[in-house]
Amino acid sequence: MQFDVLTLFPEIFPGYLSQSLLHKAILKGLVSVRLHNLRDWAEGKHQQVDDRPYGGGPGMILMVEPVVRAVEAVMALSPPTGPAPTGPDSSLAAGTQPAQVILLTPSGERLNQRLVEELAVVPRMLLLCGRYEGFDQRVIDLLQPREISIGDYVLNGGEVAAMVLIDSLVRMVPGVLGDEQSSIEDSFSRGNRLLEYPQYSRPREFRGLGVPEVLLGGNHKEIAQWRQQQSLQKTRERRRDLLDTD
Repeated sequence: MQFDVLTLFPEIFPGYLSQSLLHKAILKGLVSVRLHNLRDWAEGKHQQVDDRPYGGGPGMILMVEPVVRAVEAVMALSPPTGPAPTGPDSSLAAGTQPAQVILLTPSGERLNQRLVEELAVVPRMLLLCGRYEGFDQRVIDLLQPREISIGDYVLNGGEVAAMVLIDSLVRMVPGVLGDEQSSIEDSFSRGNRLLEYPQYSRPREFRGLGVPEVLLGGNHKEIAQWRQQQSLQKTRERRRDLLDTD
């Protein structure tokens, strides 16, 4: 699975990309994440990418020209073979795999596990991270991106939302998780409408709180029944809406 991230602040990402399961997946070649600075496609001495909106209003918006040029150039990049070059001077190749363009925005469709599973079959995604007051509408009109929101709140930019999307998707890539069953049993996965059951590890007792006896007996049928009951109870208490049937 390949991600091309277009952002004004690529320096936000290296720490995130160099840790834990995602870093291991990148080293194994299961996942590729390339960063591209939108300013590399801006013209002029100051590489301006934003301007005041016509009609007035607060703040600045990202201009259509540098964003569209950036997307078109990145779309044409060769598949990654080791560290990938970025920017307008990167080598281009005709007939490369088209990417699903995704714009991270509070006004997009809500990200949930169903959408994650839908996107998990897309081999390449180009993630557009907004800043300021958003994009010139012509970016959307020309590029026709899929607009995705990670929740009903506003962030300073799309970078954190892009990380959330990447994190949710790489879990679906075969070989990324140590136990493939983990992603299947997660809350919301593959039609699962129950929240995940509680889990315990050593020590058996800590500050007066012990591990439920059913988990210590080795009876897998009883353990499965207990976990199902716990999931149902947690869902009733916290997300009763998930139990509503159409």
